[in-house]
Amino acid sequence: MEYYKSIKTPALRRIYRVIIAVQRFICYICAIALPLIITYQVILRYILKAPLMGIEELLTFFIIWLYMMGGSVASEKRSHIECGILTLYIKKEKTMKIFKLFKALFSFIICAWLTRWAFWFFQYSFKLWKTSDILRIPMFLGESSMFIGLIFMLFFAAVEMIDYIRDLIIFLQEGKRL
Repeated sequence: MEYYKSIKTPALRRIYRVIIAVQRFICYICAIALPLIITYQVILRYILKAPLMGIEELLTFFIIWLYMMGGSVASEKRSHIECGILTLYIKKEKTMKIFKLFKALFSFIICAWLTRWAFWFFQYSFKLWKTSDILRIPMFLGESSMFIGLIFMLFFAAVEMIDYIRDLIIFLQEGKRL
């Protein structure tokens, strides 16, 4: 939420807040549901000796949603795993700002490309409307998480890229004044 302050446009600020609220809600629901379902299964299987069929199938829906929303939370917090070997060799501040901008640009392009593929899969899944084997849950409910999570990641990649562009412009303007 610390990057929220850098957004100047009221509409983007509102979208940012809505996305974060949706992310957090889905993460909380999944993070609470997963251990409860597992505990329920353990009690049924090992204490009552009456395993319930389909619990593992149900868990996969919560797991995929938690995974994709976790990725979008990492995008929002800018805490993705990265290998910063080049940053060790970059000494100039201007070069570092340009490097961060290009890194954000490449992330945005790759995320846009993946989002496009996820949208095609989203449409295909909706049209086909497959169901799970045991519980007959529509697979669309789990498969749609990829598209929604990538949409969120794309938004945060755009915000990050805009921040780096703004930082570079400010740096270059300050350099001309010196």
